[in-house]
Amino acid sequence: MNAVLIGYRGCGKSTIGRKLADRLWCRFVDIDQLIVEKAGKSIREIFAQDGEERFRDLETEVLREVLPKGDHVLGLGGGTVMREQNRQLIRESGAKVFYLRCDAEELLRRIQADAKSADSRPNLTDLGGGIEEIRHLLSIREPIYRQIKHAELDVTHMTPDDAVVYIARML
Repeated sequence: MNAVLIGYRGCGKSTIGRKLADRLWCRFVDIDQLIVEKAGKSIREIFAQDGEERFRDLETEVLREVLPKGDHVLGLGGGTVMREQNRQLIRESGAKVFYLRCDAEELLRRIQADAKSADSRPNLTDLGGGIEEIRHLLSIREPIYRQIKHAELDVTHMTPDDAVVYIARML
């Protein structure tokens, strides 16, 4: 069975996912990283050169390739589950979905602290990537995250190691 981690950029999907995979003796798959490898360019470049729709199509292709492989921990992009087709693929796979919830202010702090994220990830709205964008997108995405999740974990003040313990207990 796969464990799928969802949530907004900066919530810790990759960090927690790697640690969880180590604990479970399985492989961690970062969907965004596979998209970058498949496209041969950064997510920012995909958005700029090919558009968001192409990025979302690549996301669906990668998800379709990875989900049938069992015993993985998958870290999805923050917007992956916004496409109904992707939610259906996840449901049909039987994966356990964990929503890593985090307060908007903490998400902004984490995103700003990660220079690599700013260089490789585009702003997602004309709000410029700051707290207004995060709050706006969370208001749209959070109901979908909650619709597909099996469990929700507030990671705002939690260490990655603590999050791994909670998720491992819920599997």
